[in-house]
Amino acid sequence: MEKISVALASHQYDVLIEPGLLKTAGERIAQIWSPRKIALISDDNVAPLYQKDLAAQLTNQGFEVHCYDFPAGEALKSLAQLQRLSKKLAKANFNRDDAVIALGGGVTGDLVGFLAATYMRGISLIQIPTSLLAQVDSSVGGKTAVDLGTTKNIIGAFYEPDLVLIDPQTLTTLPTRDLVEGYGEIVKAAAMVGDGFWRLIEQIDSPAAILKHALELSEFSIQFKANIVMADEKESDQRQLLNFGHTIGHAIEALSAGELRHGEAISIGTVAICRAFETAGKTAPGTTQKITARLTAVGLPITSPWLASNRVLELIKHDKKNHNGYLNLVYVKEIGVPAILKVPTNQIAATLQLPN
Repeated sequence: MEKISVALASHQYDVLIEPGLLKTAGERIAQIWSPRKIALISDDNVAPLYQKDLAAQLTNQGFEVHCYDFPAGEALKSLAQLQRLSKKLAKANFNRDDAVIALGGGVTGDLVGFLAATYMRGISLIQIPTSLLAQVDSSVGGKTAVDLGTTKNIIGAFYEPDLVLIDPQTLTTLPTRDLVEGYGEIVKAAAMVGDGFWRLIEQIDSPAAILKHALELSEFSIQFKANIVMADEKESDQRQLLNFGHTIGHAIEALSAGELRHGEAISIGTVAICRAFETAGKTAPGTTQKITARLTAVGLPITSPWLASNRVLELIKHDKKNHNGYLNLVYVKEIGVPAILKVPTNQIAATLQLPN
């Protein structure tokens, strides 16, 4: 069992990582929550796999469990779906002493996390991520949100869970594309950390290798994110480093209209910004090739026709991280040395080598 503690000014929780952990999740949850009503929420891909067994475990521990699901997909991470789930909790008379569990991938974690943050101004939350993307990134750090049209995560809140339970064995049920998607976030993090984390991903040369090293990949990724979040919970300073690859990646993801997964778009965005900064002499020669090699080794895309569209620039300029006409662009000077450059929006096209 690996345990990573996230200690914030007003809240502390543990992230537990262990193969087979889902089989004892009920016992773990009973150690931190007293008996209460729990809304166990998954999408309709994950619910048939794990919901019934976990509900039985929780019932045996004295909890009153209500199981809910919703259609899978990013398009369902919406205000309409939030309203639907909120109505279900209200109909079942959930109150502030009750709780929700997000059991599933990143969409589930974001949506259910925001439900917990907003229902009665906040009820208890546990995250049980079942996808690689959620396990190594979105389940930790307290960001919860829904999308508004094609604009990702624009309505949300910082809301920390009471516990995060990660069972790498859930990854064996994922289609290859869903597994590999999460690796884009891992390479992003490893490029900023360097050292042992980078040496680990240099061993990953296939989707099978991701599964083989899933526990270590989660441990490295989460420890990196936990350290950043503990230093800067609300993204006023160093937490901006987590946006490496996202400035361009989010724009590409939006323009693809569902053709690209989040991790695939981040892979493209990471390579694009590395190439631009290496050309400008701010990133060490050869760094882009090193990162590209790690992404292509597992089949992630590294480019997109949308990079040639001036619509990318428009989306970037209107990114929610735009502050007073400036964007902070995250890049790496070399592997293991991240940096932030503050750029006026009227200079973004030239800096990122995008069409104006």
